[in-house]
Amino acid sequence: MLGLPVRHFVGPVHLPTTHLATLSWFDSFLGYPPVKALLPIPIIAAIAPGIWWFFRHTWRELDAEAEKERGTGGLDYRRPAACLVIVAMVLTLQEYYGGRSFYDVWFRPWLSELEVHHPRLQMAKYDEFYSYCWWVLARVTGYVLIPFPLWKLLFPKDSLLDMGLRGRGFFKHIWIYGLCLAVVIPAMLLVARQPDFGNYYPFYKLASRSWFDFAIWEAIYWLQFFCLELFFRGWIVGALRKSFGAGAIFVMAAPYCMIHYGKPYLEAHGAIVAGVVLGSLAMRTRSIYSGFLVHVTVAFSMDFLALWHRDALPKVFWN
Repeated sequence: MLGLPVRHFVGPVHLPTTHLATLSWFDSFLGYPPVKALLPIPIIAAIAPGIWWFFRHTWRELDAEAEKERGTGGLDYRRPAACLVIVAMVLTLQEYYGGRSFYDVWFRPWLSELEVHHPRLQMAKYDEFYSYCWWVLARVTGYVLIPFPLWKLLFPKDSLLDMGLRGRGFFKHIWIYGLCLAVVIPAMLLVARQPDFGNYYPFYKLASRSWFDFAIWEAIYWLQFFCLELFFRGWIVGALRKSFGAGAIFVMAAPYCMIHYGKPYLEAHGAIVAGVVLGSLAMRTRSIYSGFLVHVTVAFSMDFLALWHRDALPKVFWN
């Protein structure tokens, strides 16, 4: 995959030498392997009580609903079995067939042949972007087009609207969106100081070529996030909450964390917290829309910060 030259970050504000030395020592301390490896533990332990306090009523309501749903019939294992098998199959399909290597073998040769008759494809210019279009299409298929129709076929009495698609009460809970950002943004700024962060984002390395490239990348990136929210916070939690109550949120958080493997270490741990918080938020609002807004706001900010840190923001609209 194409990469951009790594540049030393020079911020727009000139800081005193002593402050720069402090930042350098702090960054080195956070990057020391034992410190970095253990750092998520005290952070998660510190914020866990706040998450419990904020969502405790939501969790109790989910448990009460699940207990009422089960009645005296005991736990219905059909839903968890069907849901988790589908989750495993979808994520496995995406891992082996939804990435760049599959695109390189199957789609690039076809697009190259097609370009002979349709030169506007401009493979030399947009090859990497097309590979991410395939990546997003694989997510749309795996996160939405497979599980939702299949679930309706298996459990026809379930309403798909109850899986995060209802918009009623969205504006009533919009303040939670602002609260989540107030918590997440400082953590994101901390993560953004790590060297692996600046080299990792954005995924589409040519996003810095022009603002047009940046915009079309963010458009498909956001579509992928909408489908991701539908799958994890809408479908998985919606399918499991009748059996597990609030436990459905924590079941969902495990595979959600695992899809972040390969990303910066601290971000992968942050996905544990994000999974629980966004899952609880979806159940509190009965929709995925607030969580989607949080996700795309953070994703856009991470891409923008990464480009800004290495002085690689686009200089022209079109190239």
